[in-house]
Amino acid sequence: MQFIDAAAVAGTRMTADGYLVADVRTARTGIQVYTGAEAGRPELATVRVYRPDEQVFDKASLASYAHRPVTNDHPAEPVTADNWKNHSVGSIGDEVARDGDFVRVPLIVMDGAAIKAVQDGKRELSAGYHCDLAFEPGTTPDGQQYDAIQKNIRINHVAIVNRGRAGSKARIGDGAEWGASPLTTQTADERNGSMADNLQKVLVDGLLVETTDAGATAIDRLKNDKASLATQLADAETAHKAALDAKDAELAKKDAEIDDLKSKVIDGAALDAKVAARADLIATAKTIAKDLKTDGLSDAEIRKAAVVAKLGDAAIAGKPEAYVDVRFDILAEDAKKADPFADAMKGRDTTPNINDNGQADYEKRLADAWKQEA
Repeated sequence: MQFIDAAAVAGTRMTADGYLVADVRTARTGIQVYTGAEAGRPELATVRVYRPDEQVFDKASLASYAHRPVTNDHPAEPVTADNWKNHSVGSIGDEVARDGDFVRVPLIVMDGAAIKAVQDGKRELSAGYHCDLAFEPGTTPDGQQYDAIQKNIRINHVAIVNRGRAGSKARIGDGAEWGASPLTTQTADERNGSMADNLQKVLVDGLLVETTDAGATAIDRLKNDKASLATQLADAETAHKAALDAKDAELAKKDAEIDDLKSKVIDGAALDAKVAARADLIATAKTIAKDLKTDGLSDAEIRKAAVVAKLGDAAIAGKPEAYVDVRFDILAEDAKKADPFADAMKGRDTTPNINDNGQADYEKRLADAWKQEA
C-alpha cells in the first residue's frame, strides 16, 4: 500500500552552485491519523496507524532512503526511472541515521524553482513510501490505541510540502537564517484537540475549504489528476483536429481529381471534330506518301512517318517535333499543287493508235485495181 508521511530538517546551507543542502528529518515513529480511504477502508472515517520503532528503524527500511528522489509536492504516481526527470528536484544521500523518534538523512535540492519555494516558506517534508498495512488493533507501549500497524516500510521519494503529516518538526531550515516557521503545526500524537481544531484551509476552484491533513493531500492529488486529465483532453482535441484537417485535405484532393477528370471528358461534338481531324490528317499524309501505314500511330508519329517516307530519315535526323510538323505542312502544300492528270500521263506511249476497221486497205485496193491484168 502507498502512504505519504513527513519529518524534520536542520543545518541548511547553499552551495557555490546555488544548490540547497540540508540534514532533514523525514519520518517518525508513533501514531498517525489517515482517512479510511487512504488506508484502503473507505467505510471508516479515520484510521489510526501505528509506526513502531522496529519497523521505522528496520535496517532494510532505513537503507531504502538512500539516493531516493526529492520532489516538489507528491506526484500522483510512484517515482521510477521512467518518470524521474518529470518529478525529481533533488535527491537523498546515503548517510541515513536514527534521530530520536525520527529518521535523519542528508538532502540536496537542485531545482531553482523548488529552492525558491523553500525560501518563500514551503519547508515541511513528507515521505512517500510503500508498506504492508496490517489491521491489527492494539495499544502502544505508552497507552495509545491504534487500528493498524505499518510493516515492511520502503521509501519511494521525499516531498517538499506546505504541511506534512509528521508536523512542524519535519521541516527544512531550522536555523535562524531561514526565519520563522511558516506554519505552527503539531504531530498527530501531539494534537489533543477536536478534529475541527486540526483542520487546514485549502483553496479549491476559488473556494476556501477546511479539511484535515489527509484531506488536503487528497485534494492536492485530485487537483494534479485534474490538471493531467485537462492536458490529456487538450492533446486529444489537438489530435482530433489534426485528423479532421488531414481528412478534409484528402477529400479536397479527391474533389480536385474528379474535377480534373470531368474536364477531360469529351462531348459528342468534340469527339466528332477529333475524328474528322484525324481523318483529314491521314488523307493528307497519304497524299504525301500513298502507301503510308497509319494504324496505331499518334498524330505526331503519322506526320513524322510521312516526312520520312517522302524525304528519308536523314532529312529529320536530330530535329525537334516542331521542325517535322513544318516539313509535313510544306509537303502537304506541294501535294495540293501537283497536276494529277499530268502525273497519270507520265511514262505512257503517246503515239496515236487509230483503228479504222480496214477502211484504208479497202480504198487502196480500189485505187490499184486498174493495175491488174484483164
